[in-house]
Amino acid sequence: MKLLEGKNAIITGASRGIGKGIATVFAQHGANVAFTYNSSKEAADQLEKELEDLGVKARGYQSNAANFDEAQTLVEDVLKDFGSIDVLINNAGITKDNLLMRMSEEDFDKVIEVNLKSIYNMSKAILRPMLKQKHGSIVNMSSVVGVKGNAGQANYAASKAGMIGFSKSLALELGSRNIRTNVIAPGFIETEMTGKLDEKTVQGWRDAIPLKRGGSPEDIANACVFLASDLSSYITGQVLNVDGGMLT
Repeated sequence: MKLLEGKNAIITGASRGIGKGIATVFAQHGANVAFTYNSSKEAADQLEKELEDLGVKARGYQSNAANFDEAQTLVEDVLKDFGSIDVLINNAGITKDNLLMRMSEEDFDKVIEVNLKSIYNMSKAILRPMLKQKHGSIVNMSSVVGVKGNAGQANYAASKAGMIGFSKSLALELGSRNIRTNVIAPGFIETEMTGKLDEKTVQGWRDAIPLKRGGSPEDIANACVFLASDLSSYITGQVLNVDGGMLT
């Protein structure tokens, strides 16, 4: 059963990792996918082809969600190309980890700008078309770190916690217009990036998780499918921890 048949979705930061997993699973469920990438045109072209091979319309856009004007232009372009936007997945994000004692102002500002300002930019850009069509689902990608904090990640935790407050406020503002806003807080998800880490360290993390494994991009994507689909039509303003029981 294709849960997103005929829906048009924007997914930011989708050329690799979790974003790529979301784009792929969305296409498998029948969604047309507009996705953004930062610099790797080759990876974006490859993903575009893979998604189209699944029988949906797909297009990659080089766009920086942290830039207000670029976010506005992106939404205008997607509306021209796809006709409407039913789902927004705010997935783009970065880390610049350090203990606060050593964290530069630049590293603090950059993480807040990319992770938090980008969801303001994208949500603001998409508001008018969603209000006009009187429906929509916005899913913001936070983190378990935004829920519980983490030493050495004060900037990242602040951005991801801010995302939760932003999303709950948006849910209250837009609920009467049938636009839902929810948050996913991933735990330890194994991607290309974690593949570069020391295996012993990674195994230690797995052992500390009740389900005894790291999550996959597909685990996050499946939660996104639920929140983007009509199955969750009475759910807004919620934070769904997808973490193998890490925060239990």
